[in-house]
Amino acid sequence: MGEFKVKFRGVRGSYPIADKDFLQYGGNTSCVEINVNGHLIILDAGTGLIGIGNELMGKYISSGVNPADRAPINATVLISHIHQDHLQGFTFFRPLHIPSSVVNVFGNVNYNESLSDELAQLLFGKSFPLDLGDIAGNLNIRDLNETEGIILRHGEAPIIKRIETEDDAKVENDDVLITCYRSYAHPQEGVLVYKISYKDKVLVYATDKESYTGGDKKLANFARNCNLLIHDAQYTTEDYMDTFAPKQGYGHSTFDMAVECKHQANAEKLVFFHYDPGYDDNKLNAIKEHYKNDESIILAYEGLEIDLI
Repeated sequence: MGEFKVKFRGVRGSYPIADKDFLQYGGNTSCVEINVNGHLIILDAGTGLIGIGNELMGKYISSGVNPADRAPINATVLISHIHQDHLQGFTFFRPLHIPSSVVNVFGNVNYNESLSDELAQLLFGKSFPLDLGDIAGNLNIRDLNETEGIILRHGEAPIIKRIETEDDAKVENDDVLITCYRSYAHPQEGVLVYKISYKDKVLVYATDKESYTGGDKKLANFARNCNLLIHDAQYTTEDYMDTFAPKQGYGHSTFDMAVECKHQANAEKLVFFHYDPGYDDNKLNAIKEHYKNDESIILAYEGLEIDLI
């Protein structure tokens, strides 16, 4: 059986932070690296993406003396939504600027706009020295919806598969299957929740979504019996319910909401993710202490690695 390894590259929400009191958990924004059966999948393109790109460039350069002899970089990037903290590292992902690189980007804005057009307007042109069309690498941007899945298979470009029944979502042979659904529990236009399946292992990535009274039943069903649930946990319950500055309606969950989802989904492990940028190491360590009796609950930090196989 091939590998299924997860590495956290950026675990903050809202904006990156560089400060001596934030070194233990890190200050980069949302980005998770997945290496599964020889495929590189990257969840979101926050500032944590920059480090992945730098490491990939090091491997690329060391793979051959001449550029023509070097092993090309191939990556699949899944964008949950287009808020700044999930895109800030995209233009600084160095493999984009290498002609041999192949970077396939998937996401969805809404039914009236395309992801490609939105990225071109938000990240390039007036806000960056290059236009989207000036990128040297093979950059393929495609809109994805919850009736479609992505199959990653060795030696082939990503295959789009129609997902209409549970049988359609079954994983075959050595394929890696990516499925998603849109949650509207995050302003302005919702967020894509992703599932990555390989063999009998399943990872669910549910960032930037608020829970509901009684829990989020759709997410619980989508994540049912998954091995790893990465769940938004931007606020403590106290901050979420604060009398003077409540966070209800901001589109983010509390740590307790994430735990409730874990139980309802019967997830094997839960990783808290997307912390408020005001939560320093001391605060997060206090939260860690609160949940220390449950070994299946983990606080994400930059560099955290989890092997699902």
